Amino acid sequence: MSTSTLTKEEAPQPVEEPALRKPSTRKRLVPYWLLLPGIIWLLVFFALPLVYQASTSVQTGNLEEGFKVTWHFQTYLDAFAEYWPQLLRSLLYAGTATLLCLLLGYPLAYLIAFKAGRWRNLLLVLVIAPFFTSFLIRTLAWKTILADDSVVVDVLNALHVLDVTSWFGWTEGERVLATPMAVVCGLTYNFLPFMILPLYTSLERIDGRLHEAAQDLYASPATTFRKVTFPLSMPGVVSGTLLTFIPAAGDYVNAELLGSTDTKMIGNVIQSQFLRVLDYPTAAALSFILMAIVLGMVTVYIRRAGTEDLV
Repeated sequence: MSTSTLTKEEAPQPVEEPALRKPSTRKRLVPYWLLLPGIIWLLVFFALPLVYQASTSVQTGNLEEGFKVTWHFQTYLDAFAEYWPQLLRSLLYAGTATLLCLLLGYPLAYLIAFKAGRWRNLLLVLVIAPFFTSFLIRTLAWKTILADDSVVVDVLNALHVLDVTSWFGWTEGERVLATPMAVVCGLTYNFLPFMILPLYTSLERIDGRLHEAAQDLYASPATTFRKVTFPLSMPGVVSGTLLTFIPAAGDYVNAELLGSTDTKMIGNVIQSQFLRVLDYPTAAALSFILMAIVLGMVTVYIRRAGTEDLV
């Protein structure tokens, strides 16, 4: 019996894996350099103006003698005590418009996502078509739509809709223009695309096999919507309501053009304080009060909605 032994040179040597090279310092800094323009943009056009407005809100003085930072926080209390009705009105109008946008936008987004077929792109273009014109022009158009002698008002009168809205104080007799209803109509129209697009994006992501599975389990269309479609579309609902409510709460164009002195929102007060009254501290304080209220409401809403997966 012969045996053979391998020498050290003949024995198989373990294959050495090439050492992973660490990226150079320059390559590691590339992501930060790419983020730098955006960070500078936020600092210059968001953070610095915010700090400036914060300092303005605690100043005292007037335009002739100048304003000085005196840490006068009483301005916040005085501004809230005087203009809380406009704050409450703004939240009410914005909330109503957001609810209407959701009720109108969800069926349309559902139709585009699941039923439109080859017409999907055309419908999406029609949704964003209002953006092709000025915000101001779109709002002014509603002055004609809601005029006293318009067809829309005649139809509402014929259906006795204005009798109901007058009872709630949203219209005045047979008049719609210069009433809360006109302001809410303008807000709903102008911000409806901000509701539809996130809803469509969220619905379009839903796997159609989930609907088929629900049908195989003998679920009715209503049950399928309640148990499958709507819960999976919650990110779009949350995103759409936030994108609608936040700008609507601070809007002043619709109340200025479609409303009256009794329908002024907090945005109108801030605009007037800045440009007409020239009371910069009060205007800045109102801006921060509105921002704090909206931020608090948004935080509670997101937590109650049970989703942070925003579209």
